[in-house]
Amino acid sequence: MSVVIVGGNECMVRQYKDLCKTYRCRAKVFPKMNGSLKNKIGSPDLLVLFTNTMSHKMLQCALNETKGLDTVVARSHSSSMAALKNILDEHALAAV
Repeated sequence: MSVVIVGGNECMVRQYKDLCKTYRCRAKVFPKMNGSLKNKIGSPDLLVLFTNTMSHKMLQCALNETKGLDTVVARSHSSSMAALKNILDEHALAAV
C-alpha cells in the first residue's frame, strides 16, 4: 500500500516513514511545499492530510492532484504519531 503524507513536522519525517513501514506501507512525506506538489504525489492508495501544519494552498494542491483517482483521503488536525497510527489502523489494516 502506498501512503502520501502532506503536512506535519519536518523533524518527524523519519518517524512517519518508520511507522508506515511497520504497517508494510511505502510512504512519501511532504511537510512543506517545495515548489509544486504536481507530479510528485502520484497515485497513492491513502492520502493523509495534517491540516494544522499546512497552508490552504498546499491543501488545495494535494486534493487537486488526487482528484479523479481511487485514493482514500484521511484528514487529521493533529500531526502527532498517535494521529497517524490511528489513521493507519483504520485504513492500512483494512487493506491487508
